Amino acid sequence: MRIAVAFITTLALSSCGAAYHSQRVVSGTTDEAKVRVVQVTPQSVLVANRSAYTPHDLPAAFKATAGTGSGLRGTGAVPEPAYTAQNRPDALETRLPPSVTPQPYKIGIGDVVLLATPAGTSVAELSGLLAAQNSRQGYTVQDDGSIAIPDVGRVAIAGLTLEEAEATLFQSLVAAQIEPTFSLEISQFNSKKVSIGGAVSTPGVIPVTLTPLYLDEALAQVGGTTAANLDYTSVRIYRNGTIYQVPLESLYANSRIQKIPLLAGDSVFVDDAYQLDQASAYFAQQIQLAEYRQNARTAALSQLQTEVALRRDQLEEARSNYQAQVALDATDRDYVYLTGEVKQQGRFILPLGRQASLADALYEGGKGLAIQTADPRHIYVLRTSDDPMEFDALTAWQLNVKNAAELALAARFELRPNDIVFVAEQPVTKWNRTISQITPSLITTGIAAID
Repeated sequence: MRIAVAFITTLALSSCGAAYHSQRVVSGTTDEAKVRVVQVTPQSVLVANRSAYTPHDLPAAFKATAGTGSGLRGTGAVPEPAYTAQNRPDALETRLPPSVTPQPYKIGIGDVVLLATPAGTSVAELSGLLAAQNSRQGYTVQDDGSIAIPDVGRVAIAGLTLEEAEATLFQSLVAAQIEPTFSLEISQFNSKKVSIGGAVSTPGVIPVTLTPLYLDEALAQVGGTTAANLDYTSVRIYRNGTIYQVPLESLYANSRIQKIPLLAGDSVFVDDAYQLDQASAYFAQQIQLAEYRQNARTAALSQLQTEVALRRDQLEEARSNYQAQVALDATDRDYVYLTGEVKQQGRFILPLGRQASLADALYEGGKGLAIQTADPRHIYVLRTSDDPMEFDALTAWQLNVKNAAELALAARFELRPNDIVFVAEQPVTKWNRTISQITPSLITTGIAAID
């Protein structure tokens, strides 16, 4: 009876197709395809990655910036300056500069110094020191504060007095094993100057020399003043950010004021009171003009910020539209399909702008191997041929990660669009699934046979 039941059960299972059939990859030629199984090795990875593939890229909106706009606009036409009537000023105030003690002249950049030999000494006796054909040679103090002497080199003398410069030159000549006999003098004073302008005959610049330069001497060198009314004419001295004022009448009446020493960098301006009012009106207009330009710049900056904001909103809208298309699956993307013993079967989207590896597909988003059922020796990447003459040819790249070190190859194996990643099941898994299908059928068929 038992043998009969078993025989009947086997026939029943065979006839009803309840036996479990698992998926597998078989090398060879079938009616459907030509399958070639290739082991994944460092060498075969290079072959697999050789197939040409350019990933889709992000839209340009994701790489563009709002930019800086088209630049600030100009202020447009500037209004014509307005002139106001001059009022008769009050008595002029005397503001004298602080007293200073004249200091020895210090050589500066641009000065021309002269090396002179004593009478009767030839140029040849200086051992090549002077390049001129006579006994006098000039040297200009250059930007670095030094002069260049043949056979000696560059000697820094800027900021030194004549005595200090002579001592420095002497040491340099001795160091060059030259025993010169020379004297040093300044032939051109170009580094220290005082500017004089305003109501004078010949406005200009006066150099400061070895002797102190006093206020009355400086005015005399420019031809004196041309002011018609001495009562309302002043001499202003601009020094170190401070303006000092001397009424012209007081200057002529006081010899002590006439001997005010001028320093290098001073600016002297002889000004008529009426012209001063006119200058004051001019400066007021300049302030208004600066305010006008500032307001125009503020308006242009606001316009620029608005333009940049509009561009940024446009980029954000383009990005948002693309993301909505991605969410609706309305964009052209490349996919790889996962099947077999993986935690979640489905498709893996190839990334934009870069290559994706087999490891990315297996482990991104928790879609990796089903550890309890997957056979780590049989992980396949199924790839069809691109040759139209071999349309039915298929290569199965087999990765065996029984040795965990082989997982490094999965990170180097590049995927291509429409690849199929298939993970085979373990033999025990196949048996368990077969038993799980057979057991209900055995019970049902046995009961039916007994009855």
